[in-house]
Amino acid sequence: MIRISEIFHSVQGEGRLTGTPSVFIRTSGCNLRCWFCDTRYASWEPEGDSWDIETIVAAVTKWPTSHVVITGGEPMIFEELGQLCHELRRQKRHITIETAGTIHRDLECDLWSISPKLSNSTPVGYASEEWVKQHDQRRNRPDVVRSLMALGDYQLKFVVGSILDAAEVLEYLQELGDWDRDRVMLMPRGTTAQDLRLQSTWLTSWCRDHDLKLCDRAHIYWFGNRRGT
Repeated sequence: MIRISEIFHSVQGEGRLTGTPSVFIRTSGCNLRCWFCDTRYASWEPEGDSWDIETIVAAVTKWPTSHVVITGGEPMIFEELGQLCHELRRQKRHITIETAGTIHRDLECDLWSISPKLSNSTPVGYASEEWVKQHDQRRNRPDVVRSLMALGDYQLKFVVGSILDAAEVLEYLQELGDWDRDRVMLMPRGTTAQDLRLQSTWLTSWCRDHDLKLCDRAHIYWFGNRRGT
């Protein structure tokens, strides 16, 4: 059983597959507590019921779209994720798994979309001291990120809100070691078009100067920050 927050049909707004019609399976529950999380209903205050794999797959097949994105929350907390991926692969679906890269599972996946959490994610002043401690202990797992990168195609997406955050990305990449520059993206932090435009005033030139990709959050411009998108 996997706890499900929502399953919906939309268009991918982030990463290399931006613009691709996709079915999104949003699992509910997370082992982190990023203060800027924009899907708290699937992390901080998880909602939804537990579904068996057959029911999840049946919901996905309502749409003919070949691309499926498994997101959260943090989908990797569920041991049954491997069975879900296997069933989706049997239907010849393209599978993207969106994860913070803190848990390793060897799964059938076409694109690992890994978003390592920087120190800017720590919920100081937003969560209990215990959660602040747990978040900081769990968030930085370059060993897990390397193991997921080794499983197949991947992209690394870093959420940044300042030049200091961007500088931390460079430090992280240096620690990570072997990585493909074409698969590294910096994504502006924000939940409105205005926020994203403001961040882009500095991030666009920073990415140009450091030869890294800018990854906007296109779905915010298309749909706004709302569920089902």
